[in-house]
Amino acid sequence: MPKRSSIVEPIAMAAAFAVAALAGCAPGDRAAPAATVASAPAAAPAEAQEAIRQIVEEGSPAYLGSSATLDDREAVARLYQTGNYRLLWSDGARPTAAALGLVQELRQAEDRGLNPADYPGESLNSRVTDLLHAPHPGEEEWALFDVSLSLAGLRFVTDLHEGRIDPASVGHNLTVQRVKLDAAAVASIASAADVRAALDAFEPQFIHYALLKRQLARYRGLAGMTGINDLPPLPRAPHVKSLKAGDAYAGAAQLQSLLTALGDYPGGAPGADGPPASAPQTLTPALVEALEAFQARHGEMPDGALGAATLAELTRPLGDRVRQIELTMERWRWLPPELASAPIVVNIPQFRLFAFDSTKDTEARIRQMDVIVGKDFEATQTPVFTADMKYLIFRPYWEVPYSIAVKEIVPEARANAASIEKHQMEIVRGSGESATVVPNTRENVELVAKGVLRIRQRPGPDNSLGLVKFMFPNPYDVYLHSTPARSLFGRARRDFSHGCVRVSDPVGLAEYVLRDSPEWTREKIEAAMNGTLTMTVNLKNPIRVFIVYGTAVALEDGRILFFDDIYGHDQRLESALDSRRPRSIATQAPDPD
Repeated sequence: MPKRSSIVEPIAMAAAFAVAALAGCAPGDRAAPAATVASAPAAAPAEAQEAIRQIVEEGSPAYLGSSATLDDREAVARLYQTGNYRLLWSDGARPTAAALGLVQELRQAEDRGLNPADYPGESLNSRVTDLLHAPHPGEEEWALFDVSLSLAGLRFVTDLHEGRIDPASVGHNLTVQRVKLDAAAVASIASAADVRAALDAFEPQFIHYALLKRQLARYRGLAGMTGINDLPPLPRAPHVKSLKAGDAYAGAAQLQSLLTALGDYPGGAPGADGPPASAPQTLTPALVEALEAFQARHGEMPDGALGAATLAELTRPLGDRVRQIELTMERWRWLPPELASAPIVVNIPQFRLFAFDSTKDTEARIRQMDVIVGKDFEATQTPVFTADMKYLIFRPYWEVPYSIAVKEIVPEARANAASIEKHQMEIVRGSGESATVVPNTRENVELVAKGVLRIRQRPGPDNSLGLVKFMFPNPYDVYLHSTPARSLFGRARRDFSHGCVRVSDPVGLAEYVLRDSPEWTREKIEAAMNGTLTMTVNLKNPIRVFIVYGTAVALEDGRILFFDDIYGHDQRLESALDSRRPRSIATQAPDPD
């Protein structure tokens, strides 16, 4: 594959080099005109102004065939109307350097985690190349190129800035306030000295987005290395499920090469290739250490053993990893372009919580802890949404949801009336603190089944919510809480709840959310958790909570982590993106008026 040339050339370069860059070939492969790249767009002659007006207001078949929404067309029309139909991307005879730069960026959209097929980069490339080679191209042709590039540029920057689809279309409730981009964004790129830098500014400005973008280029290169992760199967032997340190493995040398390329082998630089210095025949201590690093990066227990699950991760096509990165980048575009305050973020497939000390996502300033999320059944999945944390409750009651009461508690109580008391539960009438406890009788159990009465679990160390819960009111009745089931945090995959998020360090999280109230020391928090009273504490300032879903996370130390798509959200997002293919404006239903 020929190396793609950068299109943002010095303005004084000859058009021969500009045309060669657009065509992806070396100068001399095709005869070029003698003209130079335009240093800036010029005031359009009357013919060009009229051509632009007709294109944007009346529509031409070529322009209508561009991929755009009616809103985008109207935004571009306003842009040209405001500028008196001035050319933005040429002087009527030569394209500007910004025009060539944007065309090349459209062609290389995959570098930013987008799909080049979504944008008319190749057709615009052919059109401007033909214009440069035509003996006497007319103003109409340059006008059509100008408006088409503006339309494509608007879609491109919008996709970079806020994502290609509405997260609600894949079942997510990310209520994010953002200013919708208009065609002024296109004008800023047209006047930019550095198109690539101008486009960078429209992307999320999070450190970890930039790190993920860097890993995208790296993994795209790794995916292009033929046979890099072709490993032989594990030897078939009775009672042997995995290979451990010192065991013979026919693919030991290939495994060492792969782990070196991935950056997991001790001393191996990320992306390094070539044969290892020595060709091991067994799982050496260094290979075991590398396997542990690989397993830790892929959501497995890092035991250093080569079993079926680890081999499956090792041999998974690296193109799949590229896709995971691209889909996570899309999800990060749905987040606010700037954080208004320090948030709490829970990444569901990572089973991890991040409490920010500031609006910057620097790892050293983020408190992290393991979490347990909802089971992978549709009814128990932890939803993707945002909300504001407003208070926490020490020693909470667990108000058993009706669905859980009917499916789990009532059937057990029908068989054994003592089971309700055994679980430290009680039947109540009413809600909240005013609820009245009623006798645990067969008749009242049936009233629970009918929804007339409720069941709640009394506060205490055995309460399913643990000793504190963190409340951010939301339509899903999901919150963060501690748990008595501490052993589950020792698992690599931790989707065990009914939808709420259990936290591994509730005291530390309470310290964090109460940091604006210095009277709440760690000692006072622990005393409240182990006291006798149920206590609600309001936060002085609400904390924005983001429950998100990303199966690829890049770290500041150069590593990248991959996680299983436990809820199938990656598959659904990919399907939604695949259905969003360019379509002609002419195919859209006409306005009934």
